[in-house]
Order: sequence, then structure tokens, then C-alpha cells
Amino acid sequence: MASGVKEVLPPTLDPASEFPADIFDGTTKLFIAYVCPFAQRVWITRNCKGLQDKIKVIAVDLDNRPAWYKEKVYPANKVPSLVHNNEVKGESLDLIRYLDEKFEGPSLLPEDPAKTEFAEELLSYSDSFNGAVFSSIRADGIGEVGSAFDYLENALGKFDDGPFFLGTFSLVDIAYAPFVERFQPFLLDVKKYDITEGRPKLAAWIEEVNKIEAYKATKYDQNELLAALKRRFGIDTA
Repeated sequence: MASGVKEVLPPTLDPASEFPADIFDGTTKLFIAYVCPFAQRVWITRNCKGLQDKIKVIAVDLDNRPAWYKEKVYPANKVPSLVHNNEVKGESLDLIRYLDEKFEGPSLLPEDPAKTEFAEELLSYSDSFNGAVFSSIRADGIGEVGSAFDYLENALGKFDDGPFFLGTFSLVDIAYAPFVERFQPFLLDVKKYDITEGRPKLAAWIEEVNKIEAYKATKYDQNELLAALKRRFGIDTA
């Protein structure tokens, strides 16, 4: 699994930051925010493909975006966005596929038809998974969160040739890892709910994902992530 050399992360750009003159110079740029799980998906994919020298990361402040980002780069004003061949593309699931298909580096989807079909099912389910967990966070009790993580536990048992959803690390793991990274500590802290209890495959998956260098390079400070989620849902952080 390609991970490339350890890189120095760029500073976060805010409204005081000038518009970078080289955005549309023909080279490829990936706009992210360090706290954003959607952007992290694409960042991980870039690292897994070994594209650190081919795709420059630019970080923006999601809470205080530079005005030029919406005006001159991506009218949707979200991250992630990718500037490639002087065109701008967005949406994280589309972008991880795009990087895998259009750029050099190891393929992150298997050729096995059964695994390809299951990959599509899991990628399609990822929005429902995130929605179920977010709904549970807003509700009293745990709501549908148990069913959502049971789905992952069952999915991890589909193939027996490795600890990941498709056996080997793939776009499917990349789609889920940033969200599980945030949900696990948040649910434990706020709901007193351990997502790995009674789910040995999920526990093993989390352990193995955390060994992937391309993913580890994108992880954010857990205390800051927890605080950010608490602020998002209006939970007292005192």
C-alpha cells in the first residue's frame, strides 16, 4: 500500500489568506479541511495511490472560509474539491473513484465480480450509515446506531481473506474510516456506547485500519474532533 514520504501539512487558509496564484496553473490541487471526514476520504485515497508529489493539499477553515474559495474555486463552497486539468470537481465518493480510476498507483477496488458488487452496495449504504448515526446522536438514547454498526459487523464477515470489507484495504474502508474515527469516541463519551462491544470484526477492522500509514497521516487530534462534534450538536464541552 503506497503512502509516500511523510509530508509537512500546509497551514489552514482563512479570509485573511490571499488567493493562491497557482490554483489554475495546470497542476492538481485537493482542497480539504482537516476536521472534515468527507475531505479525509479523498486525502486518504491520494496517499494510498502514492500521489503526494502529484496532488497538492490545500486546507481551508470550514468555519471561516476565504471568500475567494466560493467565488473563484468551488461555487458549492464545500470540501473536498479537486482541481484537475483546470477543472473543479466535488463530492467525496465521486472523487475517491476518480482518483482511483484516473491516476497512477495501486488499484483500490478489486477485480473480483462478487467483491465489486459488494463494494457498490457498501459505498451506496455509507450515506445511510452516516445518517443513522447522526440521527441517533440527536435523539434520546441510541436510536438506530446499533443497527448501523451491526450492518458493518455483518459486512465485515462477507469475505474471509482479510480484515477489511473486501479482504484487502479498499475504497470501501476509505469511505467509512473517517466517520468511524469520529463516531467511536463521540458515542463513547456522550452516549456511553461502545461500538465495538459484541462486534469483534469491527474492533479488528479499526485496529487494522489504524496500521495503514496512508490513513494515519490524515488523522486529526481526537480531542479536537470530539470538541468539534460536541459544538456541532450543541453539547456542553465545559
